Amino acid sequence: MPGVGARYFDGQSAGGHDVELILDEAAGQLVFDGPTLGGGPHHWPFARLRAQPDQARKGGLTLMLHAPTEDEAPRDPSRLSLNDPGTIARLRRLCPDLGKRDLHPGTWARIARRGALAVAAVVLILFVILPRMADTLANLIPIEREIAFGKAVTAQLEQALGAGREDGLTCEDPAGRAALARMLERLTEGRELQYDLEVRVFDHEMVNAFAAPGGQVVILRGLLDEASGPDAVAAVLAHEIGHVERRDATRQALRAAGSAGILSMVLGDVTGGAFAVFLGEQLIQSSYSREAEARADRFALEMLNAARVDSAGMAEFFDQIGEMEGEGLRLPEYLASHPPSADRAEAARRNAQARGGTEPVLGVADWRALKAICD
Repeated sequence: MPGVGARYFDGQSAGGHDVELILDEAAGQLVFDGPTLGGGPHHWPFARLRAQPDQARKGGLTLMLHAPTEDEAPRDPSRLSLNDPGTIARLRRLCPDLGKRDLHPGTWARIARRGALAVAAVVLILFVILPRMADTLANLIPIEREIAFGKAVTAQLEQALGAGREDGLTCEDPAGRAALARMLERLTEGRELQYDLEVRVFDHEMVNAFAAPGGQVVILRGLLDEASGPDAVAAVLAHEIGHVERRDATRQALRAAGSAGILSMVLGDVTGGAFAVFLGEQLIQSSYSREAEARADRFALEMLNAARVDSAGMAEFFDQIGEMEGEGLRLPEYLASHPPSADRAEAARRNAQARGGTEPVLGVADWRALKAICD
């Protein structure tokens, strides 16, 4: 039969067959035959023709036949390869489903079920298994190693916040450091702590304070600038000591490392992937930190009461933060993932009203020196 030359592969053997084909538009089918083919002409209906998607040859076309199979993409194993531009153009006009991707009925439902199971597994790992593993590992890490790790974390953060300052960020004014030491001594007097606390002030405008692993506590200058008085700073410091005693920073570091690794595998690190990992990790950490923050608040109130420091300063601090939040200011610094500031202020205020016999944690001169520690 006269027609266009093509090459046919039956999908059963490695060899191919030279064939000639014609497009029978009246019957709506492609017909081909060849001397080595056997079994007479083959008839492929236009409606069942599909183009092979992963073709290496430019200008050519490899055809497949839609047919029921056991895999997800129902295809007959045979292939028909042709290169004639005119025939290819006619086929594309006559076969609107040439590029269609066929799936078995119910495939999307199976994909949805498997996807839901995968998501459930990841959620279980991130929110149940990983936190428990982190808590266990945090208690197994020797304190000496935790201290070394905390110093490394603090040094890296100092470099990151300093961004090129060769002299570092640690504020060293002797009078300010002495005032800070007196505040710490007042808060910790008579208490047995797990760590020898190392408290520093970084010269940075961010309103923040944080506890790194191993007893490292950092207060940023912005917090001193915004604080209403020394009692407010003492409340923040007591709160961070609560994190230290609970080893919250070490738990957070272990959880962050685990969650970042898992999310990187799930989300990948292509365009936008790194940001997605970061965002997902921050959301996960905020769900952890609310409980930890509540515990640290309770610890801080107990420490302030024992040191006879008025917790009204703590209430004033959270009132300030609440006002800043209400003004729509960007506050990822201290409280983005913390309990509501108004609730924390009210708890500190009720505690202050129930207590008496308090004394300012620092005198006027010491407070002035502490605020000027970075000058």
